[in-house]
Amino acid sequence: MISNFLFAILQLPPGTQNPDDNLPVNLKDPFDLIVFVILPVVLLVLYVLWRRKRKKRNN
Repeated sequence: MISNFLFAILQLPPGTQNPDDNLPVNLKDPFDLIVFVILPVVLLVLYVLWRRKRKKRNN
C-alpha cells in the first residue's frame, strides 16, 4: 500500500521532459561549441589572469 503511494509520487508528471530525452552535445553546432568548449576556456583564462593580477597587487 505505501509502496504504491511512493511509486505514484515519484513518477514524472505528464508533459515534462524526461532526462532520457536529452540529446548528446553536438560540437558541430556553433552554439554548442561556443557554450561547452570556448566559453569555459575563456573563463578559465580570465580567472587565471585575474588571480595573477590580484597576487601582484597584494605583494
